[in-house]
Amino acid sequence: MVSTIRKALTIAGSDSGGGAGIQADLKTFAALGVHGLSVITSITAQNTYEVRAVFDLPLDIIKTQFEAVVEDIGVDAAKTGMLSRKEVVELVASLLKSYGIPTVVDPVMVAKSGAPLLREDAVEALIKKLIPVATVVTPNRFEAEKITGIQIKSVEDARKVAKVIVEDLGARAAVVKGGHLEGDESVDVLYVDGVFKEFRGKRVYTKNTHGTGCSFSAAIAAELAKGKPIVEAVRIAKEFITIAIEYGLDIGRGYGPVNPTAWIYIPAEKYFVLENLKKAVEIIEENGELVSQLIPEVGMNIVMALPKPYTRTVNDVAGIPGRIVRIGNKVKAVSPPEFGASKHMAKAVLIAMKYNEKIRAVANIRFSEEILKIIESLGYTVSFYDRSREPPEIKSVEGASIPWGIEEAIKSIGGKVPDAIYHRGDWGKEPMINIFGETAVDVAMKIIAIAKKLKKRIDVG
Repeated sequence: MVSTIRKALTIAGSDSGGGAGIQADLKTFAALGVHGLSVITSITAQNTYEVRAVFDLPLDIIKTQFEAVVEDIGVDAAKTGMLSRKEVVELVASLLKSYGIPTVVDPVMVAKSGAPLLREDAVEALIKKLIPVATVVTPNRFEAEKITGIQIKSVEDARKVAKVIVEDLGARAAVVKGGHLEGDESVDVLYVDGVFKEFRGKRVYTKNTHGTGCSFSAAIAAELAKGKPIVEAVRIAKEFITIAIEYGLDIGRGYGPVNPTAWIYIPAEKYFVLENLKKAVEIIEENGELVSQLIPEVGMNIVMALPKPYTRTVNDVAGIPGRIVRIGNKVKAVSPPEFGASKHMAKAVLIAMKYNEKIRAVANIRFSEEILKIIESLGYTVSFYDRSREPPEIKSVEGASIPWGIEEAIKSIGGKVPDAIYHRGDWGKEPMINIFGETAVDVAMKIIAIAKKLKKRIDVG
């Protein structure tokens, strides 16, 4: 029986900080749906700003690791990272050649902190022994210059270097990465089968780039393991690493790591948010007779944001296009939930998340003094803002009023996000109450509790 599980092997050093090396490679493999195998060449004691120590494993241990996984489990594609010294480069090149494994060579030479990870005498072995057995070589600007002796200042220079690595040094393909070049775009140049391809991505300005090269090369290896052609593998890897950099983790005192798992976490979290909103709408609609008395003149909306660090803009917040409206004594959502559907409510929850990232949902309900008293009687925390005190420079900017007001209300109670924030309106502005919660369902249940108590008061009164 042929296994349908694809296997990718990383041959690299261990990063105790978890941002690069073996750790980054295995995260990348898992995110892209292949089983990850590892051969550790060196153990490093490092964090986000320094490499404190390096211990190179003996050659026989490296060789035995390789043979153990290849001879039993099998490898569909491999990648190399930190090889440290000449003897390791030669050993790894020999093993890869003898087993005929498609391999991505990431010519790791220097850590993000500046510490050398490849000894000077190993560079020649890399050029003469390892590059000729490579399916794809993925140098950054400085590694490419070191390998070829050609200075890179432009995309055209990168094309020359990529061609040299293939036609003169013997690799099947080369990707010269553009992360260290100038410009608003990061342009990677691929040369394969006599043809150049350029892969462009937005340049993400961040210090959290530790592990970029490792994750990029691992992504190419993962796609090759799935049987993708080189051009397609590089295209996917470019998209993958752009997302990983954009959602890099701001941890440590130096260069934080990229985030390979963003590739799977974002779609998973989007699915959860949409499903939670659908459930919240279902709860609200099922209790339509109760909730109808809370629908404002402008209609109700309920929104929920992706969790940190994946929420950046209103497009990362889902809501109801067209809102939830009253139809007689019932309520109905005009459309299914979508991301980017309610900019005003999205801005409200984005401000709340600045102060408490667990508060990811909000809905608006009708304001009345009676409803306000009910909210307080339920034990919900409450704050408010006065729209008549809104600064002219805020009032003159479309969409700025709600963020200003929500922040004012939160600040007025010591920076804690309350269950409810209200305002009594202004010229041409309907008074409103916003109900906050950790999820859309949480908010919906608060609204139902308010509506039930309001109905009791009406029935009694």
